[in-house]
Amino acid sequence: MNNLKIHHIGYLVKRIEKAIKAFEDLGFVVEKPSKIDSTRNVSIAFLIKDGYRIELVSPINEESVVFNLLKKYKNSPYHICYESDKGNFEHDIELLINQGYVAIDEPTPAPCIDGRRVVFLMNPSLGMVELLEY
Repeated sequence: MNNLKIHHIGYLVKRIEKAIKAFEDLGFVVEKPSKIDSTRNVSIAFLIKDGYRIELVSPINEESVVFNLLKKYKNSPYHICYESDKGNFEHDIELLINQGYVAIDEPTPAPCIDGRRVVFLMNPSLGMVELLEY
């Protein structure tokens, strides 16, 4: 599994525009402005600083996949996204499952990441990870 590289840290926020401003005040630069992912009912923006990328994720309604998480965790990091090497996406999912991860959804296109497929998995020792297709 050493082939996985970190793509971003997912950061759950209540109000995305306020969060963008707060991160910009810390020197982050908007890489991709906020965009709606209607599949997951979230607004997403990507920011970068010093080689690090964060993904701000904010629910747009109560049907959002993160709505209940926000009620529990407030504004905070909640997942790490790893990127598979080219052609290894399904193989990496299988390896993670064999290591005790549980897929909590099916691989689906992520409109805010150029339509590349993602899948979310849970690990009892680490929490949530996202796996991104190359």
